[in-house]
Parts: sequence; structure tokens; C-alpha cells
Amino acid sequence: MTLFETNNAVVVLVGPTCVGKSGVALLMARHLNSEIVSADSMQVYKGMDIGTAKPDAQEQRAVKHHMIDVVHPWEDYSTGIYIADAAAVIDEIHKSGRVPIVVGGTGLYLRAMTKGLVAAPQADWQLRDRLMTIEAKRPGWLFKYLKRVDPLSCNRVDPHDTRRIVRSMEVYVKCGSPISELHSSGTRPLPYSFLKIGLTRQRQELYDRIEKRVDYMIKYGLVEEVKALSQFELARTPLQAIGYKEVLAYLKGSVGLEAAIENIKKASKRYAKRQFTWFKTEDDITWIDSSGLYDSQDIFEKIKPILNKYCK
Repeated sequence: MTLFETNNAVVVLVGPTCVGKSGVALLMARHLNSEIVSADSMQVYKGMDIGTAKPDAQEQRAVKHHMIDVVHPWEDYSTGIYIADAAAVIDEIHKSGRVPIVVGGTGLYLRAMTKGLVAAPQADWQLRDRLMTIEAKRPGWLFKYLKRVDPLSCNRVDPHDTRRIVRSMEVYVKCGSPISELHSSGTRPLPYSFLKIGLTRQRQELYDRIEKRVDYMIKYGLVEEVKALSQFELARTPLQAIGYKEVLAYLKGSVGLEAAIENIKKASKRYAKRQFTWFKTEDDITWIDSSGLYDSQDIFEKIKPILNKYCK
């Protein structure tokens, strides 16, 4: 029995930022006559288009996309809400007799979908602000403390990933238990058969693509996009998005434009490195090396035999 015949198959395409997922996903969707479900935690926000590299209008007309432009950037949106919304979309696609294609680089969304969601407390922004103040005064202290109380989580967290360190500390302070101990008490994975495909690329080649994308974003209006958003009181998560945070610093006069651009490139590379680390710990991903391939069709040709085997 093939995945398609089980009537609950979901194809998942993962990989770091700028590896080439979007173009390949379009070809996969056309091949399977299906629809795309975004798994990007920033593409859910309306008005955040250039900085999140959303599919453009032409791409969205060619293939129907879901979980894009779901909420305004001044509204809070959680992983739990995403999973509920995405599950409803996936079920509708299944009803049409097609295999949904989930595409994205937000590891937490994809892990919650395929393995379940950790039963951790909701965000406490006042506590987070206090923890961030401590980190600002004593850089690196939170990571050192987390290493004492939750060494398992520390092995999975980049020492420079302040947001994840603060979240782990927040859970420890509020629950009295490390977040690594909460994984066993979380929600169940969504009840689908997942075919997971990952795109990888030689590191320096990926970094070159990141630099070019950032230059493209600046050229085609990222500063103007952030300026338009800055008139609103945004929720915390959009304010932390790579590209938006750095441009906001520029608009406030904290740094010059060239420095802001360089900061975006550095942050994007660090993020790509964290994504590599995250996805390498996931099970059952069939990895496709796209190094040296710049045409989406060429990458898709390496994936097509997998789709033909499991989704026909």
C-alpha cells in the first residue's frame, strides 16, 4: 500500500533558510497536483512579505498556499494554534483526495506536527524581560546557569541563541523542572503518515545565497516594509524576526544601514546553522544534497523518484 492509498499521507520538505525549498515545493505540488502548507513561523504574519521571503502573487496563483497571512503582526500566534490551524487545512486537502505538501524551516512547527507539542507553560513576557535584562548585564550567564540545571537542553541550544535560552530558563523558573523533562508529557503527533524530505547544501554555498537574498530584500523594499510596520505596536515574536529586528535598530538610529545589513547576514547564517543542527536530530528524513544546483528543476529531478515511489 502506498502512502497515497492510506489517505492520510503528508509530504514534508524541510531545510535551512535559502537552501531552495520554495521553488522545489512548487514543482512538487504541480507533480502531485496538490497544495502547499507553509511551516514558517513568520510567514503567518500579514504585511511581513519581503523579510520572510513569502511566495509572490504569481507563485501563489500557480499553486494554492496555506498558512500564509493568517494573523496581523500585532496579534500573538503560538505553535499550538498553528498546529490546530494546519491540521484543519491538511484534513481539507485530504478530503479532495490529494497529498498535502508541508514546507518550511521552523523546526518547532514541524516537530510539533510529527512528534507532538511539549506541555510547557505559556509565555511570561515580564519574566522574559527580566531574564533579558540579566543577559544584557552579564552576557553568557543565562547559558552557564542553564547548563547547570538542564544540561540536556544545553546540548541542543546554540550559546548565542538567546531566545531559546531565555525560553528554557522561563520554563525552569515557572515549572521547577527543565524543559527537557517535559517532552514526555506533551501532545501527540498529528495522525498522518509523514514522508520527510530534507534539502541540504554545501555551507559556503548556502552562505553566499543568504548574502544575495539579503541584498535583494534591501533593494526591493525591506526597509520600507519595516518602516510601515513600525507604526503599529507589534507582538513580541515579529519584533524578533531576523531582518526586522536589525532594520528597526537602523530606523531608531542605533546603527547605520550598512551595519544593519551586515547584522542581518550574520544572524541569517547563524539561523541556518541552527536549522542544520535541529533537522539533523530528526528521524526518517531523506536528505537531498542540492550543492552546485541552482535550478529548482534540477533539484526536483532528484526528489521525483521518491515521490513516484511513495505517492502514486
